[in-house]
Amino acid sequence: MAILKSKDIIGMSKEDKQNKLKELKLELIKSKGKSSQGGSLKTREIKRTIARLLTIK
Repeated sequence: MAILKSKDIIGMSKEDKQNKLKELKLELIKSKGKSSQGGSLKTREIKRTIARLLTIK
């Protein structure tokens, strides 16, 4: 998973943003399943990236 910066998201097309959002949501689901094993930091970063995508969208 790559953490996306705002300037990277702005340069993406609408289709790329949609696809990345879907990928991140799937990854978030997987991460929540593993959260009992100490994956809370990864979960937090995924949520922040999703929020950036939705805010800029």
